[in-house]
Amino acid sequence: MSGKHFALPALVLLLAACGTTHENSGQGATVTSAAACKGAEGKYTIGVSQANVAEPYRKQMDDDIARAAKQFPQFTVTFADAQQDNAKQVADVENFLTQRIDLLIISPNEATPLTAVVKKAYDKGIPVLVLDRKVDGDAYTQWIGADNVDIGRQAGQYLADKVLPQGGKIAEIRGLAGSTPAKERQDGFAKGIEGRGIDIVTTVDGDWLREKGQQQADAIFKAHPEIQAVYAQNDPMAEGAYLAAKAAGLDQKIKFIGIDGLPIPPGGIKAVEAGRLAATFVYPTGGREAVESAKSILVDCAKPAKTQMLPTQLVTQANAAEVYAKGNR
Repeated sequence: MSGKHFALPALVLLLAACGTTHENSGQGATVTSAAACKGAEGKYTIGVSQANVAEPYRKQMDDDIARAAKQFPQFTVTFADAQQDNAKQVADVENFLTQRIDLLIISPNEATPLTAVVKKAYDKGIPVLVLDRKVDGDAYTQWIGADNVDIGRQAGQYLADKVLPQGGKIAEIRGLAGSTPAKERQDGFAKGIEGRGIDIVTTVDGDWLREKGQQQADAIFKAHPEIQAVYAQNDPMAEGAYLAAKAAGLDQKIKFIGIDGLPIPPGGIKAVEAGRLAATFVYPTGGREAVESAKSILVDCAKPAKTQMLPTQLVTQANAAEVYAKGNR
């Protein structure tokens, strides 16, 4: 998806052009970007730096951005895929800066390695919208995402209440170690199962990928056949664990919980509906909301809130069909 463009014709409306300012984080100086807001008569180039479109969630995020951007003829959107490579993502953002983009949307692969280049863009006066995963500090215009600590806590509570109410032994498959959702979903899950007799026998990293989740789960089941449930921090890793369990003849014994709940045929909602996963949690991509914020900043000359928190929802077989239909309206 790297290098994909959406060029859209100009829309002429009557709205005064204006500039925007923001505080230069860490220095306290005001940075003015004369090109940031030219109103509805302006044309704007938006650069989207994605961590890794091999993850279905991130491809869906890009698709949601592209779909939403079609509503605004002023926007030309360019996508870059970092392919889970921090150095490439830094280079992608540097390339966008060379192209003199008007706004940056970024979902960082890992927080710390991407912090400096995000701050560089922000300090240049370019509005920066950070999606889902975070960077260190607050040198950005707005972060958009759901509460990963809370979604992890909900997953832990569901497992303790509905899957193993008498306690039991489980495995945890984390996402990419340096990404903020991995730590937050782990911390929240620990809170959700606290005092409930749930023993996390092993915790491994699946890097958000189905194939690695399957490989890790295969090794887990061989070493720990007593495992009763798997908490995976996203649906592809949960599905990978299910495939490993099925190959080992353990799929009827072990329950699987994921996160993302994408409303697409290969997504987690359909996996719950089919019975492969016991539950998932809808974690919105924020793509549509990012484009709306970009419109607010560039066209309406408005200053967005520093944080835009998105809602989540538990999905079980009881409501999977309804949630899927709602997600496709």
